[in-house]
Amino acid sequence: MRKKTKKTRKNAIKNTIKNTILLILLLTLGISTTLLAYLHFFASGGRSVSGEWTADLDMTEHAAATAFGWLQDIEAVSVSLEDMEFRMQGLIVQVELTLEQTDRTGGNFHCTVLPESYDACNQAAYGALAAAFREILSERLRMAGYTDSMEEEDIEALVTETFGMSTISYLMTFGPALLPSLEDLQTQYEGSGTYETEEGILTRQFDTGWSADAKAEYYARTDSKLILLEEAGSVTPDSDPVGLFSQDYPIMYTLKQTQGQ
Repeated sequence: MRKKTKKTRKNAIKNTIKNTILLILLLTLGISTTLLAYLHFFASGGRSVSGEWTADLDMTEHAAATAFGWLQDIEAVSVSLEDMEFRMQGLIVQVELTLEQTDRTGGNFHCTVLPESYDACNQAAYGALAAAFREILSERLRMAGYTDSMEEEDIEALVTETFGMSTISYLMTFGPALLPSLEDLQTQYEGSGTYETEEGILTRQFDTGWSADAKAEYYARTDSKLILLEEAGSVTPDSDPVGLFSQDYPIMYTLKQTQGQ
């Protein structure tokens, strides 16, 4: 009787494992089928990509990690990466991409990083770091027995008196570089030339602004979204000497709405 019970349990376990594996396979197949259907209906070259598009480059993770590493070097400071990410959420640099169709499958393009967007993002990043720095300074002063007022404006006045500049100016001058430089982003994203679309691949031939001759990417087009999914084909060190193709995918561009749309 016991042997029969053990055998029954083993069979039940085997059946459970088989059913789990089968379920995983079905889910994987379903996801793959959905993706293929999506690419077939939305990423086909039959849809024009012509228009003015805007992408938001999220700088939160980069800036927060940089700030966190810098603050960790300050003795007896309790700060977490999650705290810095919370303080710096919503750090965005905008990129504009204009695609002007001149024939059935291609046309001209121009891509630029908006300097005013970069400046606003940079200012916001250092503003968040300055707020954390003032709180840390207040904590250190309290630990040292400082008894005067430690309201934010008082700490700011103390920093200005000590360093001869505001907290933000001090951090911009002597602190870490929270964002990639504007020049680096311009090198990575900016340029102009011609483009072609074929079988879900957007190929841009750079006449200006790019170190390589061409860049090919898989794309998907929905009503108001142009999604660059990943790079098409392989990139060799010779064709990408400074690693400019190693940007994060997917990159989502949103169609700019004009009056009357």
